[in-house]
Amino acid sequence: MARRGSITVFLSLILSLMVSLVCAGITSVRIAAARVQILNGMDIGLYSLFGQYDRKLLEEYDLFALDGSGGGGEVKLATVYDNLISYMEPVLKQNSQKLSLKGGGFTGYRLLTDESGMAFYQQIVNYMKETLGSQGIQLLLGKMQERENKVKDAEEEGRRAESGGALESYDTVVNQAEQASKEAAAEKENSGEVPAQPPVAQPAENPIAVIRRIMKMGLLELVIPSGNEISSKETDARSLVSGRVLQTGLPIPDGLENDDSYAAKLLFQQYLMSRLGNFRKPSGGGLSYQVEYILGGKSADTDNLKAVAKKLLLVREGVNFACLAADSTKRAQAEALALAIASGFLIPPAASAITAALLFCWSFAESILDVRELFDGGKVPLVKNGTDWQLSLENLPHLLEGLDSVRRSSENGMSYEDYLQIFLMTVGKEKKVMRAMDMVELSVRTIGGKPDFKLDSCITSIEASADVEVNKMKTFTVTRQYCYE
Repeated sequence: MARRGSITVFLSLILSLMVSLVCAGITSVRIAAARVQILNGMDIGLYSLFGQYDRKLLEEYDLFALDGSGGGGEVKLATVYDNLISYMEPVLKQNSQKLSLKGGGFTGYRLLTDESGMAFYQQIVNYMKETLGSQGIQLLLGKMQERENKVKDAEEEGRRAESGGALESYDTVVNQAEQASKEAAAEKENSGEVPAQPPVAQPAENPIAVIRRIMKMGLLELVIPSGNEISSKETDARSLVSGRVLQTGLPIPDGLENDDSYAAKLLFQQYLMSRLGNFRKPSGGGLSYQVEYILGGKSADTDNLKAVAKKLLLVREGVNFACLAADSTKRAQAEALALAIASGFLIPPAASAITAALLFCWSFAESILDVRELFDGGKVPLVKNGTDWQLSLENLPHLLEGLDSVRRSSENGMSYEDYLQIFLMTVGKEKKVMRAMDMVELSVRTIGGKPDFKLDSCITSIEASADVEVNKMKTFTVTRQYCYE
């Protein structure tokens, strides 16, 4: 009997160990299943949360962002987290597991405007890369680099022409001639000599005085053709991204890297040209001339348009002055007229100073025609030659009488939008991104019916954490991250 009893005790010990092992295995499997269920709950919660992206941003600008303010302008993290939990809890309640959420929160999040709008910038660059493809990017790069260099050279030439002192030298010559004439008349009058009457001659028509009067006119009045309405819209820049103190997120290692390459900058501004309004294609939301705002940074459409017109005129002056300098025929015409004017002043040696003033006025008048053509939707050559020239020296004094009768468009020239794109390259990246966000934000407020909308309440990535108790035995902390790419 003792032998049989010992065997029974041994089997009982073996069975108890096996039962314990099976129970431990079942518990381990249940805990592992619970962990998977918790992770699935967090993933589904984040996917569902980020599925509530702002529709207007996507429709108008192809930008993904979650409005963390609910339209109120200020980020409400507690509300966002409650929204996340509302999607997690149904998943946690599935199966027979007893999963209880004990706490949690966000350990990091990025706003669209953080780090000077890095997420805003990178979303746009990535979108344009997918849209254009590698071949389209290379074509764009080749065209833009050539044009950019030529426009920069023209702008420098225009500055040199304006700062060359041609008109100042002309003023000195005229003043000297008038002073000499007065002194001679006074000397003869004091000596009692009757001044001899000079022979009456037909004086050479001097266009310099006419052009100087035109230069004092309002710039937009000169360069905007009739029939083109100028927007009078204004905004309060202090209420926009670049003018207020922004909300900021919590640092998060979301893998976002800033692309500072030339190609990325070019893609970004190509996007701006396609999505923002300008004088030729005004925007229906916010300011009408949004690209001009990025260039000028003023609160009113009129002021931004004036800044662009001034820059356009400077570039065209450089192009046209260089053309005159290289054209021996036109230089000879200017020298002949200058000599005739100098002879009328009785100071023939001043002909060289008058020639320089004539060339400057001539290039200015030609530039007025060019800029009018650009604003009217036409094209003008980036570099001119004699055949492209529009205004004759004889018609220079009558510029205002034929502003639109002599100007013409060039099929192979550059349009107003082409110049805007070149000018955008001269604006610093941070300033360009901030002002672009200004215009996007203002447009969404206007056309989206969300007057309190703010880009610095828009979330692009989140790192969330949750503490979940499993079957009242163990608490797991799960951390997951999600971002719009």
